[in-house]
Amino acid sequence: MPRCANGVRRGFYDGGVVIRPDDKDWTWVVERACPDCGFDPEAESYDDLPALVRERSASWAAILARPDAVRRPDDATWSPLEYAAHLRDVCAVFRGRLESMLDAEDPPFENWDQDAAAVTGKYGELDPGEVAAELAVAGRVAADAFGAVSPQERGRTGRRGDGARFTVETLARYFAHEHVHHVWDARYR
Repeated sequence: MPRCANGVRRGFYDGGVVIRPDDKDWTWVVERACPDCGFDPEAESYDDLPALVRERSASWAAILARPDAVRRPDDATWSPLEYAAHLRDVCAVFRGRLESMLDAEDPPFENWDQDAAAVTGKYGELDPGEVAAELAVAGRVAADAFGAVSPQERGRTGRRGDGARFTVETLARYFAHEHVHHVWDARYR
Protein backbone atom coordinates (compact mmCIF):
# COMPACT_ATOMS: atom_id res chain seq x y z
CA MET A 1 0.00 0.00 0.00
CA PRO A 2 1.52 3.42 -0.89
CA ARG A 3 2.46 5.82 1.88
CA CYS A 4 2.06 9.57 2.28
CA ALA A 5 5.11 11.74 2.86
CA ASN A 6 4.47 11.48 6.62
CA GLY A 7 4.59 7.65 6.52
CA VAL A 8 0.85 7.07 6.94
CA ARG A 9 -0.42 4.25 4.72
CA ARG A 10 -2.69 5.29 1.89
CA GLY A 11 -6.12 3.75 1.50
CA PHE A 12 -9.71 4.80 0.86
CA TYR A 13 -10.59 6.93 3.92
CA ASP A 14 -10.84 10.73 3.92
CA GLY A 15 -9.10 11.45 0.69
CA GLY A 16 -7.30 8.13 0.80
CA VAL A 17 -5.49 8.18 4.17
CA VAL A 18 -5.62 5.13 6.42
CA ILE A 19 -4.65 5.67 10.06
CA ARG A 20 -1.35 4.17 11.19
CA PRO A 21 -2.13 1.11 13.35
CA ASP A 22 -2.02 1.64 17.12
CA ASP A 23 0.60 -0.73 18.48
CA LYS A 24 0.51 0.45 22.10
CA ASP A 25 -0.15 -2.07 24.85
CA TRP A 26 -3.17 -0.64 26.67
CA THR A 27 -3.44 -3.41 29.28
CA TRP A 28 -2.09 -1.06 31.97
CA VAL A 29 -5.54 0.59 32.10
CA VAL A 30 -6.79 -2.26 34.30
CA GLU A 31 -4.32 -1.19 37.01
CA ARG A 32 -4.16 2.61 36.96
CA ALA A 33 -6.04 5.67 35.79
CA CYS A 34 -5.80 6.78 32.18
CA PRO A 35 -4.21 10.26 32.04
CA ASP A 36 -6.10 11.09 28.85
CA CYS A 37 -9.73 10.14 29.44
CA GLY A 38 -9.60 9.93 33.25
CA PHE A 39 -10.94 6.37 33.51
CA ASP A 40 -9.83 4.96 36.85
CA PRO A 41 -10.26 1.18 37.13
CA GLU A 42 -10.29 1.36 40.93
CA ALA A 43 -13.01 4.02 41.08
CA GLU A 44 -15.74 1.75 39.70
CA SER A 45 -16.92 -1.51 41.19
CA TYR A 46 -17.41 -4.43 38.83
CA ASP A 47 -21.16 -4.12 39.34
CA ASP A 48 -21.06 -0.49 38.11
CA LEU A 49 -19.25 -1.31 34.86
CA PRO A 50 -22.24 -2.63 32.86
CA ALA A 51 -24.22 0.58 33.50
CA LEU A 52 -21.20 2.65 32.48
CA VAL A 53 -20.90 0.72 29.21
CA ARG A 54 -24.64 1.04 28.48
CA GLU A 55 -24.56 4.80 29.12
CA ARG A 56 -21.46 5.41 27.01
CA SER A 57 -22.76 3.22 24.17
CA ALA A 58 -26.02 5.15 24.07
CA SER A 59 -24.20 8.51 24.16
CA TRP A 60 -22.93 7.98 20.61
CA ALA A 61 -26.30 8.93 19.09
CA ALA A 62 -25.64 12.59 19.99
CA ILE A 63 -21.98 12.42 18.97
CA LEU A 64 -22.79 10.91 15.59
CA ALA A 65 -25.56 13.46 14.96
CA ARG A 66 -22.94 16.22 14.80
CA PRO A 67 -22.18 17.53 11.31
CA ASP A 68 -18.45 16.82 11.79
CA ALA A 69 -18.97 13.20 12.89
CA VAL A 70 -17.73 11.84 9.56
CA ARG A 71 -14.62 14.02 9.38
CA ARG A 72 -11.24 13.25 10.81
CA PRO A 73 -9.66 16.08 12.82
CA ASP A 74 -6.30 15.23 11.21
CA ASP A 75 -4.62 12.47 9.21
CA ALA A 76 -3.58 10.57 12.34
CA THR A 77 -6.95 10.44 14.16
CA TRP A 78 -10.13 8.54 13.37
CA SER A 79 -13.39 10.41 12.89
CA PRO A 80 -16.10 9.99 15.54
CA LEU A 81 -17.88 7.69 13.07
CA GLU A 82 -14.81 5.45 12.81
CA TYR A 83 -14.40 5.34 16.60
CA ALA A 84 -18.06 4.39 17.00
CA ALA A 85 -17.87 1.62 14.39
CA HIS A 86 -14.73 0.31 16.09
CA LEU A 87 -16.46 0.35 19.47
CA ARG A 88 -19.50 -1.46 18.04
CA ASP A 89 -17.17 -4.25 16.90
CA VAL A 90 -15.26 -4.18 20.19
CA CYS A 91 -18.54 -5.07 21.92
CA ALA A 92 -18.86 -8.26 19.88
CA VAL A 93 -15.20 -9.19 20.36
CA PHE A 94 -15.29 -8.70 24.13
CA ARG A 95 -18.60 -10.51 24.48
CA GLY A 96 -17.05 -13.44 22.60
CA ARG A 97 -13.98 -13.37 24.82
CA LEU A 98 -16.16 -13.32 27.92
CA GLU A 99 -18.17 -16.28 26.66
CA SER A 100 -15.00 -18.25 25.95
CA MET A 101 -13.72 -17.52 29.49
CA LEU A 102 -16.96 -18.80 30.98
CA ASP A 103 -17.04 -21.89 28.74
CA ALA A 104 -13.41 -23.05 29.03
CA GLU A 105 -10.48 -22.98 31.42
CA ASP A 106 -8.00 -20.21 30.55
CA PRO A 107 -8.84 -20.07 26.83
CA PRO A 108 -6.66 -18.29 24.29
CA PHE A 109 -8.53 -15.41 22.67
CA GLU A 110 -9.01 -15.45 18.95
CA ASN A 111 -6.80 -12.75 17.47
CA TRP A 112 -8.58 -9.62 16.25
CA ASP A 113 -6.85 -7.00 14.14
CA GLN A 114 -8.79 -3.81 14.86
CA ASP A 115 -7.01 -1.91 12.11
CA ALA A 116 -7.81 -4.52 9.48
CA ALA A 117 -11.40 -4.53 10.71
CA ALA A 118 -11.59 -0.76 10.17
CA VAL A 119 -10.35 -1.10 6.60
CA THR A 120 -12.45 -4.11 5.59
CA GLY A 121 -15.49 -2.73 7.41
CA LYS A 122 -15.08 0.64 5.66
CA TYR A 123 -15.83 2.38 8.95
CA GLY A 124 -15.50 5.84 7.44
CA GLU A 125 -18.17 5.12 4.83
CA LEU A 126 -20.90 3.85 7.14
CA ASP A 127 -24.15 5.64 7.98
CA PRO A 128 -23.69 7.44 11.33
CA GLY A 129 -27.30 6.88 12.45
CA GLU A 130 -27.10 3.16 11.75
CA VAL A 131 -23.78 2.85 13.58
CA ALA A 132 -25.20 4.73 16.60
CA ALA A 133 -28.17 2.35 16.76
CA GLU A 134 -25.99 -0.75 16.29
CA LEU A 135 -23.55 0.43 18.96
CA ALA A 136 -26.34 1.08 21.47
CA VAL A 137 -27.61 -2.47 20.99
CA ALA A 138 -24.14 -4.09 20.97
CA GLY A 139 -23.15 -2.16 24.09
CA ARG A 140 -26.30 -3.17 25.92
CA VAL A 141 -25.92 -6.85 24.96
CA ALA A 142 -22.25 -6.95 26.01
CA ALA A 143 -22.95 -5.02 29.23
CA ASP A 144 -25.75 -7.44 30.08
CA ALA A 145 -23.38 -10.38 29.51
CA PHE A 146 -20.77 -8.91 31.86
CA GLY A 147 -23.48 -7.99 34.36
CA ALA A 148 -24.75 -11.57 34.47
CA VAL A 149 -21.41 -12.99 35.62
CA SER A 150 -21.56 -14.15 39.22
CA PRO A 151 -18.90 -12.96 41.68
CA GLN A 152 -17.62 -16.54 41.86
CA GLU A 153 -16.88 -16.57 38.11
CA ARG A 154 -15.14 -13.18 37.88
CA GLY A 155 -11.74 -14.71 38.58
CA ARG A 156 -11.90 -16.98 35.52
CA THR A 157 -9.04 -16.31 33.12
CA GLY A 158 -8.27 -15.96 29.42
CA ARG A 159 -5.29 -14.79 27.41
CA ARG A 160 -4.46 -12.89 24.27
CA GLY A 161 -2.00 -14.17 21.71
CA ASP A 162 0.61 -11.67 22.90
CA GLY A 163 0.56 -13.27 26.36
CA ALA A 164 -1.59 -10.65 28.13
CA ARG A 165 -3.74 -12.42 30.71
CA PHE A 166 -7.13 -11.28 31.94
CA THR A 167 -9.66 -12.32 34.53
CA VAL A 168 -13.31 -11.67 33.79
CA GLU A 169 -13.02 -8.68 36.11
CA THR A 170 -9.95 -7.16 34.43
CA LEU A 171 -11.46 -7.82 30.99
CA ALA A 172 -14.57 -5.91 32.10
CA ARG A 173 -12.40 -2.98 33.23
CA TYR A 174 -10.45 -3.01 29.96
CA PHE A 175 -13.76 -3.08 28.06
CA ALA A 176 -15.19 -0.20 30.11
CA HIS A 177 -12.05 1.86 29.46
CA GLU A 178 -12.60 1.40 25.71
CA HIS A 179 -16.02 3.03 26.07
CA VAL A 180 -14.85 5.94 28.21
CA HIS A 181 -11.72 6.57 26.17
CA HIS A 182 -13.36 6.55 22.75
CA VAL A 183 -16.09 8.98 23.84
CA TRP A 184 -13.21 11.19 25.01
CA ASP A 185 -11.47 10.67 21.65
CA ALA A 186 -14.58 11.70 19.72
CA ARG A 187 -15.58 14.67 21.84
CA TYR A 188 -12.30 16.28 22.77
CA ARG A 189 -9.99 15.90 19.80
